[in-house]
Amino acid sequence: MTPAPGGGRDADRRPGAAADGAASPLLEVRGLSRAFGGVQAVDDVSFTLDRGRLLALIGPNGAGKTTCFNIINGQLAPDRGSIRFAGQELVGLAPHRIWRLGVGRTFQITATYPSMTVCENVQMALLSHHRRLLSLRGRASAEYREEALALLERVGMAEQEDRPCSVLAYGDLKRVELAVALANAPSLLLMDEPTAGMSPRERIELMQLTAGIVAERNIAVLFTEHDMDVVFRHADHILVLDRGRLIADGVPEAVRADPRVRAVYLGSEDVSDA
Repeated sequence: MTPAPGGGRDADRRPGAAADGAASPLLEVRGLSRAFGGVQAVDDVSFTLDRGRLLALIGPNGAGKTTCFNIINGQLAPDRGSIRFAGQELVGLAPHRIWRLGVGRTFQITATYPSMTVCENVQMALLSHHRRLLSLRGRASAEYREEALALLERVGMAEQEDRPCSVLAYGDLKRVELAVALANAPSLLLMDEPTAGMSPRERIELMQLTAGIVAERNIAVLFTEHDMDVVFRHADHILVLDRGRLIADGVPEAVRADPRVRAVYLGSEDVSDA
């Protein structure tokens, strides 16, 4: 499939659509490689991701998941390879430019402003999205409040809008971070260990929430996760890395049955009922 030409978003074409109107993958990663000294952290990794899909990237510690994420996000430059998002090449772009193109991200350790309220955290993201951070003349708390509350309502945090993030339970912080990530109306959301540190019930609720947002907004999600129950219950497709190389790529049922996956990652863990 030939990707759409680069050079930014075409005003007459929705992101991810080919020039002839045929659908093309929203994200196309081809031959991605990155080494640190003598260690090949990511080795010739290729995959695609369509809108409306949840793609899990799993593997043992040191498999290259975070490196792969950081390259897509622009925090690291690859040694080789191409990353096309909505037809535009991302390699060489700074993280803030990639964010402005419509790539959001959440982190394993939540990244919120503890002293600010729940609503103010989302408002700050909206101010950045609307390019208003450097042009404020009044109180930031008065800007985009209704838009922030709508996002908080969607993630189930509107009732806690005026609480400082410093007093929130960890599961609630994850919901706030998701609202912040949605502030720039992303087409692609990168989620690094979204359920880390959460209780089993909170994990289920957050991933159900994420799946609902994917369906409603027709966005794509690429996520890393160590909890196999979360992966096999919620991912539409799974990629498995081992020592930087892609060893499995398929639907959950196929990946679960793959002997290479059991040998290098799942080990003795029985995932037949996951």
